[in-house]
Amino acid sequence: MKCLPRFMLCFVVLLCACQATPQTKSILVFTKTEGFRHKAIEPAVAALTQSTPRYGYQLVVTENASDFNPQNLSRYATVMFLLTTGDVLDEQQQHAFENYISNGGSFVGVHSATDTEKRWPWYGQLVGARFIGHPNHPNVREGLVHPDGHPHPSIEFLPDPWLKEDEWYELEYLNPAIQALLWVDETSYKRSDENAKQSLRPLAWELSIGKGRVFYTALGHTAESYQDPLFLQHLWGGIIAVNQPPVPQ
Repeated sequence: MKCLPRFMLCFVVLLCACQATPQTKSILVFTKTEGFRHKAIEPAVAALTQSTPRYGYQLVVTENASDFNPQNLSRYATVMFLLTTGDVLDEQQQHAFENYISNGGSFVGVHSATDTEKRWPWYGQLVGARFIGHPNHPNVREGLVHPDGHPHPSIEFLPDPWLKEDEWYELEYLNPAIQALLWVDETSYKRSDENAKQSLRPLAWELSIGKGRVFYTALGHTAESYQDPLFLQHLWGGIIAVNQPPVPQ
């Protein structure tokens, strides 16, 4: 077998490098709010940006809904709704996002992503649930979280139970296809006068919508969460998972 001349070999390597574009590991991090605005947004963006080199991804952070157009979305492997709230996209932008997911784009939702676009049925199926409320006085409490137990990059390193301080969402589950990854024990954080409806309920999950893959975690309300190595690894594990080929059933 003949060897390629050195200049030809350099050309081939350069060509391959150009074809292996960084877009395959680019994430559009969307932080727009039209309702409650979490103080954790800026610490969350800072922590994710700081940890990005470790995982080999590129982040583009935006609050500009006009970025949801076909040409721009095609640059990203993943769209993350990071602590978004309210109605953040117009009808044309919604349509572009639906097509992005249908064509194989992936989605990561964090905490109040379930308190976003609550009147958009397709989005409810995408994120899997809708925010109803949370305990108050105080709204942030310690609770016990249980990993589901099967191998998954977002949970396989977590202790069981995981004692976590956060704001514990009450959710209306909209998509029966969700595959739970974390469960929270309501009795571990609700007072006796708050009547926990069930002891365990899904807190984080994955699902597929057409060709698109989805990861959602209800954790992440507090700024301190983004200084917690376990939570950050949980979040990055979800990002990694939605960028992997689906496991055959």
